[in-house]
Amino acid sequence: MRMRLPALFVLLLPLPQLFAFAQANDLSLAAVSSQTTTAAPSVASPSALTLGAISGDQIRELIRKVAENDIENDKKQRDYTYTEREEQQKLDGQGHATSNESNTYEVMMLYGEHVSRRIAHNDKPLSEKEAAKEEEKIQKVIVKRRDETEEQRKKRLDQENKDREEEREFVREVADAYNFRLAEVATLDGRETYVIDADPRPGFQPHHKDAKYLPKFKFRVWIDKEETQWVKLHGEVIDTVSWGLFVARLHKGSLFEVAETRVNDEVWLPKQVMFRLDAKVALLKNFSIEEESTYRDYKKFRTDTKIVPLGNVGEKH
Repeated sequence: MRMRLPALFVLLLPLPQLFAFAQANDLSLAAVSSQTTTAAPSVASPSALTLGAISGDQIRELIRKVAENDIENDKKQRDYTYTEREEQQKLDGQGHATSNESNTYEVMMLYGEHVSRRIAHNDKPLSEKEAAKEEEKIQKVIVKRRDETEEQRKKRLDQENKDREEEREFVREVADAYNFRLAEVATLDGRETYVIDADPRPGFQPHHKDAKYLPKFKFRVWIDKEETQWVKLHGEVIDTVSWGLFVARLHKGSLFEVAETRVNDEVWLPKQVMFRLDAKVALLKNFSIEEESTYRDYKKFRTDTKIVPLGNVGEKH
């Protein structure tokens, strides 16, 4: 996932890029999970909700608060490094696995962004040659950022801020795109949560360019009662999602699920992400894949850490 998930539905944004990648690589799909990040807890708790005693508009306001918390939490998640394991299966028409592959990544912070280094394939350490290629990739990032001019840095940061604001606009539309219903109050991982079902709202008029896809999905979300923070999300495609005239289609029945965990009593971070996609790219045949990403070994990054290229290690300053 390489941490991106700031918001309930930012998972939708990488799907067109996934299909383009699949087409370029003859359907040899690698990681679906496109960088995850998560959401921020709030010190304020909503008023107690009671089954049957809350309106859809009240739940909508709760969802808006959750979305704002999610955006704030995203900022805190950037302070953490972690290990990610991705396992992917290709499926036949009956849903049986025809191949299975896994990759494990060490995800670190370099100059304010998460960068991944593959450290294992099918749960076995990389060969010396493969490991060297991964290290070369990391060193290129370090050198590029170290030699970045002030103008280049400003341009990069401006683009990152623009992307985040675009994500915020998308997230805020989620509250308007659905009719919400409080299904139950349940305990999840020892914490009390509101379980809310969301179905597309008739007549929804999207403003963000990607919000037009929201009516193609329904979801159930678990919201931590104390933190006003989403902790689990299960989504399902209920109508074919298309990009371009013949570019890509995501079929009805495709699923995704995301679960988060509380770390250091200050931030919510991904614990598990699962996709099951039934899709078609351009004029190629249909394909199905199932992928699960798990996350562990979260460590808070020291902001005073000095990063230097390998060639500079040991040099006198």
